[in-house]
Amino acid sequence: MNIRFKFMKYRKIASLISISLFIISVLSLGLRGLSLGLDFSGGTLIEVSYESPVSLESIRNSLEENGYPDSQVVNFGTNLDVLIKVADQSGNSSVGEQIFNILNNQETTIELKRVEFVGPQVGDELRDQGGLGMVVALFMILMYVAFRFQYKFALGAVTALAHDVVIILGLFSIFGWDFDLTVLAALLAVIGYSLNDTIVVSDRIRENFRTERVLEPIDLIDLSLNQTLGRTLVTSFTTLLVLFALFIFGGELIKGFSLALIIGVLIGTYSSIYVVANMLTSLTL
Repeated sequence: MNIRFKFMKYRKIASLISISLFIISVLSLGLRGLSLGLDFSGGTLIEVSYESPVSLESIRNSLEENGYPDSQVVNFGTNLDVLIKVADQSGNSSVGEQIFNILNNQETTIELKRVEFVGPQVGDELRDQGGLGMVVALFMILMYVAFRFQYKFALGAVTALAHDVVIILGLFSIFGWDFDLTVLAALLAVIGYSLNDTIVVSDRIRENFRTERVLEPIDLIDLSLNQTLGRTLVTSFTTLLVLFALFIFGGELIKGFSLALIIGVLIGTYSSIYVVANMLTSLTL
């Protein structure tokens, strides 16, 4: 028996950390809510093309001076193409034309590529359907793990997934990061990633319960976590390499997506070790 790391020795500390983060996240979501992006809040998207590179900060300043202080300005594809997102303004159906006129008054010649409007009703539907998708995913996972293993493993897996999703949402709420469809897609990806890690750990624990009957439950769980630790760290490390590359070089459009996945991989790795194992320890002892 080779137990190098006594993970369960710190399970009470880990429980306090998880419960504290969960409560803080829930309070922040209840009091502050999420900073919804254009996909959910509704608004206008304008894409323009410049003849020569232009400073995004100068565009932001021009828009702010003309009554659009909360607009998002990013490069789209090349440094000549600019994507502008403006929040919904009730009663103003010509936002795209007004912004184009503001920018067209500058020295550089620009070309209007497209103007798209997303109504708040569409945003509400996207939000509701996305939330429903997450709930259905968690329920199906609960059913699968309960069928594949036991109800104890299923409770641990779903608790870990809910823990990961709520904390990610809480961090987006606390720091005021924009929550759009790409972040929602990242949350669904986190559910799949975290579940995969949880299944590996749960399967090892189940097998050891069959073969290592002389061990105490805590020692058996520690043994299982040590046996899967190498695989968990290698998988998380290689995944994070790709995600950090996307976060640094991928541009503003997918920054929220990559950020949510980075947080999800880190928290998912932690939860597959401590949240799942803590639940199994509590239900076994």
